[in-house]
Amino acid sequence: MGLLNPMTKSKLAITLGDPSGIGPELVAKLLADEATRQEANILLVGDDHLLRQGERQANVKVDLDAIDETDIARFKGCAQLHIDTISENEVRPAEVTEASGRAALRCLDKALDLATEGLVNGVLFAPLNKAAMTKAGLAQQDEHQYIANYINFDGHHGEINVLDELMTTRVTSHIALKDVAAHITPDGIANAIQLAHDTLRQAGKARPAIAVAALNPHAGDNGKFGREEIDVITPVVQSFQQKQMNISGPWPSDTVFLKAKRREVDAVVTMYHDQGQIAMKLFGFDRGVTLVGGLPIPIATPAHGTAFDIVGQNKADIGATRQAFNLLLRMTTKRHLST
Repeated sequence: MGLLNPMTKSKLAITLGDPSGIGPELVAKLLADEATRQEANILLVGDDHLLRQGERQANVKVDLDAIDETDIARFKGCAQLHIDTISENEVRPAEVTEASGRAALRCLDKALDLATEGLVNGVLFAPLNKAAMTKAGLAQQDEHQYIANYINFDGHHGEINVLDELMTTRVTSHIALKDVAAHITPDGIANAIQLAHDTLRQAGKARPAIAVAALNPHAGDNGKFGREEIDVITPVVQSFQQKQMNISGPWPSDTVFLKAKRREVDAVVTMYHDQGQIAMKLFGFDRGVTLVGGLPIPIATPAHGTAFDIVGQNKADIGATRQAFNLLLRMTTKRHLST
């Protein structure tokens, strides 16, 4: 993948997400902000009528230059690559539809194509709806696996949740709680730690401090409530410490996020989905970002969903979308300067 001149601004592709959700409204609000437009070269990928829909929902006006495929490598400023993915009469606000899922995937595909070709440096996608994408043929568990498969990436990757300066990775993700313990493996823990470390380095942290959560109450209480901490987690933590990496744990999961709140650590590695998600969303639901970690392309999205309950009401909070944009700026700028 090629990179743009490091002396230029980052070039980011943005998609509107699921047309039935709040994505068009969020993107319209983001691109109507002149400060945003000055920080990067922005390419909106998607249907023109969906941007107009977002403008009406957000009560804003967004002026973008219309470009075609031949202009992408040279454009500066803010522009739109119009592609036809869904007709206006197929858009059903606040409904899960195959048409919306198909449109969201086609725009995401195009943005990924541009990134793998080196024409953009990162991708920001507005909220997607898994049910709609599944109707449209999504075969993978989620969009993270879909993206890795689409760009033919077979290395370790995973969802990273970001809130301001704090990141979380997890050893297991979208599986039943009753299956978690069986999936707590040395390789899984090591991969989650390494993913957090590498991503924080990409975001500018020279020596990240990472806390690893325990699985059991009281971190197992010396084996009384389970031996995963003794037999599996601690040996992996020690192996990273032997490499002079700033890794600690396992810490009881009911206190580890106090360290994060006090900014004593840059990341928390959790053992399962809700162990980290509940804390992160309580800390700041309207600022959370999801990063598709481990991929050769920086890709981010707001951590919340399509919010069908407020579609078309001009209530969608832009905070998380703006934070996703800011994170991509940090990551792509650092990549420019390091090449």
